[in-house]
Amino acid sequence: MTRIRIALVATLALFVAAAPAAARPQKVTATTVTVKMTEFKFGLSKSSVPHGKITFKLVNKGKLAHDFEIGTKKSPHIAPGKTGTLTLTLAKGRHPYKCTIDGHAKAGMKGVLHVT
Repeated sequence: MTRIRIALVATLALFVAAAPAAARPQKVTATTVTVKMTEFKFGLSKSSVPHGKITFKLVNKGKLAHDFEIGTKKSPHIAPGKTGTLTLTLAKGRHPYKCTIDGHAKAGMKGVLHVT
């Protein structure tokens, strides 16, 4: 009877060790990206981030108000010298971003974030 239990435990241990990684729970971590806004460009602290929850820390170093739109979310206008945040969940892929204030994206306030 004891040998059967040992064999069963050993078999179970091998099965768990051989289980695919997708079957195991994965730790989800939030990523923070600092976005410096000036006339008329964005400077992102990271050009590529892992998929999942991402918080954008918005820092307006310019002389005009700016905002930040990515995915399905847009920040409020950030006044010169002020900061804000925008948090959302992004899937793998290329995600365009831009400032939606008239003429700002056309002047260069746009780009693409790569999400892996």
